[in-house]
Amino acid sequence: MSSLFRFNGTGNARTVPVWGCVCAACERARRDSSYCRGACCAVLETDTYRLLIDAGQPDLCQRYAPADISAIMLTHYHMDHVMGLFHLRWGKNCEIPVHGPDDPQGCDDLFKHPGVLKFQAPLRPFEARRLGPFEVTALPLNHSKPTLGYLFHNWTDGSDGRRLAYLTDTLGLPADTKGFLMANQPDVMILDCSHPPRPDPRNHNDLTIALGLIDAIQPEQAFLTHIGHELDEYLMNRPSLPANVRIAQDGQVLDLSAASAS
Repeated sequence: MSSLFRFNGTGNARTVPVWGCVCAACERARRDSSYCRGACCAVLETDTYRLLIDAGQPDLCQRYAPADISAIMLTHYHMDHVMGLFHLRWGKNCEIPVHGPDDPQGCDDLFKHPGVLKFQAPLRPFEARRLGPFEVTALPLNHSKPTLGYLFHNWTDGSDGRRLAYLTDTLGLPADTKGFLMANQPDVMILDCSHPPRPDPRNHNDLTIALGLIDAIQPEQAFLTHIGHELDEYLMNRPSLPANVRIAQDGQVLDLSAASAS
């Protein structure tokens, strides 16, 4: 039984195209929807288990039937990563486990009025949990709210299968997280890269930092996500990236049995 990873959204909080912007990247996205970027989120699934990674899409109730969502993992509680929960929670006849970092403030009144959302005990740094066919290890990140990345182990073939690291939102990596990933090298690394090279990146990686982390950790494949329109415009005229680095696109699917993209 194979497992698939899907980029449901690859944009930063502004998404692409940015409302009112006439830069080359935003105009390209208006002409060709394949260049549009929604709120950054993903899904990891097998034939019998579907794990949502973040919930920033406001139309989750239309995308999924209640039985389609096995669990949700949140990287953090900024609105562009949890917006879809505000409608989803008022559903009926289901319960959805929600895992995430220790953030007592959360977002607005989600904790006070969770509805069908069953918030689990917060994940501790480097804690591992078994969710369906996946083992998930929580990795601390550098952001303006408590934020976790995740290392997913694929156990669907009955062995310690491929490792996928999902690392957004972050500026660089804490030393302990970087060391853990170097010791437990992921086959696929999905990394925040919101900006083109800049002198003072804040809260999110620029391209220089992202490529430096990929070079240090050496995954077989790396995909950049949480992308802003300025980075898209910069990349329109940039020479090719390193051979193992790709720019993620909304709807792109990775087959973790082969770490291939389609």
